[in-house]
Parts: sequence; C-alpha cells; structure tokens
Amino acid sequence: MIRERQRSAITGWVMLPILLALAAGALRFLFLALQARDVVAVLAAVLLEVATVVCLGGFVVVNPNEARVLQLFGAYKGTLRTPGLRWASPFYTKKHVSLRVRNFESGKLKVNDFDGNPVEIAAVVVWRVVDTAEAVFEVDNFENYVKVQTESAIRNLASRYPYDSHDDEKVSLRGSTASVAGDLKHEIQDRLARAGVEVIEARISHLAYAPEIAAVMLRRQQASAIIAARSRIVEGAVGMVDLALERLAKSSHVQLDEERKAAMVSNLLVVLCSDREAQPVVNTGTLYQ
Repeated sequence: MIRERQRSAITGWVMLPILLALAAGALRFLFLALQARDVVAVLAAVLLEVATVVCLGGFVVVNPNEARVLQLFGAYKGTLRTPGLRWASPFYTKKHVSLRVRNFESGKLKVNDFDGNPVEIAAVVVWRVVDTAEAVFEVDNFENYVKVQTESAIRNLASRYPYDSHDDEKVSLRGSTASVAGDLKHEIQDRLARAGVEVIEARISHLAYAPEIAAVMLRRQQASAIIAARSRIVEGAVGMVDLALERLAKSSHVQLDEERKAAMVSNLLVVLCSDREAQPVVNTGTLYQ
C-alpha cells in the first residue's frame, strides 16, 4: 500500500521575484542579442525565456485543510499540506484533495432486520481524508467508495439486530441507539481504512417499518408492549404479596389459616394486576358462611 509522505516546498513568495527577474533579464538579453544579430545569443535568450515561463507553472496555492498530491510521470513524490503560495517542479502533477470534514447521508435503504421484518433505514456519516496517498491511489474514487461501503455496512448492521425488543438487555435498532451507532461507526471504519478515510461519527437518521407491514407491526408492537407490561406487573404483584405474607407471619396480632391466606392472595392479585381501580366491597358475613 502507498502511504502518505509529507513534502516541503519552496515558498512562492521567494520564487516569484526570482522568476520575474529572470524573465525580465531574458527579455533584455534577447533585445541585446537581436541588436547584435548574434544567432546563438538569440537562441539562448529564447530558451531562457521559455524556461522561465515553464517554471512559472510550478506555483500552487494550498488552502487551509487542503492538500496537493504530487506525481512525476506517474510516480508518487509526496503531499503538500502547508497552506500558502508554494512552488514545486512544474513537471509535477498536483492533484487537489480536500481534508475538510464532510457529511454523507445515505438514502432510505429497505432491508430485513434480525427477525426478518422489512424495515427502512438511513444513516449519516461524518468523515474526512487522513491519508491522501491511500485516498488517491488505493481506490478509484474515494468519495464514491465512501458512499458504496457505507450503504453496505448499514445493510449488514440492520440484519444483525431486531427492530425493537422489550428486553432491556437485548440490543435493538430502536432501543439501543448509542450501541448501534458505535457498532455502525466501527464497521464503516473497517471498510474505509484502506481508502485513507477516518470516520468521525455515524448515526442512524431514519428508522421505520416498511409501509407494507407498518400497520400490522404497529399492532404487534402494541401487543408485545402490553404483554411485557403485564409480565412486569405480575412479577411486582407477586413480590408484594410475598412481602405482605412475610410481614403478617411475623406479626402476633393477626393469625391467618391457609384458606384465609389464599383468599387474601387472590384479592391482592386482583387489586394489583387489574388495569382498573378496585371497587371496595363491604363483607357483612365471614369467609366460612
């Protein structure tokens, strides 16, 4: 792999007056050679003037957060990163590469999640070029490479996680945004490392069920949420009943036989698990009548 090599260049503000002086001197020399009708001197003056004009093509402006990749007849010679007016050999090919931070937002991709449900997903990736040599020489077009590999990583990520999960310990696309974003960033970075690109941030910007199953999955999601909530309610109610029985067993003021314990447990579970407020009932008899 071709790695970046930073190269220093002569400041253009030093070379500019030198080349201008050479150009003026060559013109003066040519004028004197023409007056003297010296053919050799004329040719030398013309060659000097042409060489000076060619050297003027070596000037290049390097803006902040930009770089220039230098090539000489196809061979990589280094990268200019120092901002300002610079001068390098006029025979160098100077390719411009931006080092600024860029955003890429993928289109809405239709993929199947871990459970096989079709979902629509999109992501935003913040990236920048950190190795200009790899970006220019290792891939054909690094901007298009970022786009294709990002969409491929998003598809792969969506297939590894379910859209939603009511289990807090299970990672899902909707419920574990921070974890999923970190996983997406690492996966995209692994794919783009060869192109000299650093992924600064990656996050999901759009997530929804596909339109053809959105209504059905919404009802299923609501049912799953109700079941999960009921499970929590029952679990909490059983714990409260156990605590009540334990406290009553330690008390010397109330003595309950097994039948009364069963009735109390039944009443407590009805009150605690019901989705409506309990209606008080005055019992005028006894449990055994």
